[in-house]
Amino acid sequence: MIASMSGKGNCYDNACMESFFGTLKQELIYGNRFRSRAEARHAIFEYIEVFYNHICLHSALGYMSPVEYEQVSKAAG
Repeated sequence: MIASMSGKGNCYDNACMESFFGTLKQELIYGNRFRSRAEARHAIFEYIEVFYNHICLHSALGYMSPVEYEQVSKAAG
């Protein structure tokens, strides 16, 4: 396996994921104290699969959730 890294000084390579992880930390991780890794893993799964993908509206997707955007894209294409 070869790691994929951007060129030196290129700050835009992983901007979407950096933004996502920042949002995840701000909205879920900071301020919570998990009793175990399993509890943290479950909370992160719930955040991503229930809230972020199904409920959270994204400006980059025309203020639709990712699931809604995929459904509309499949129906149009």
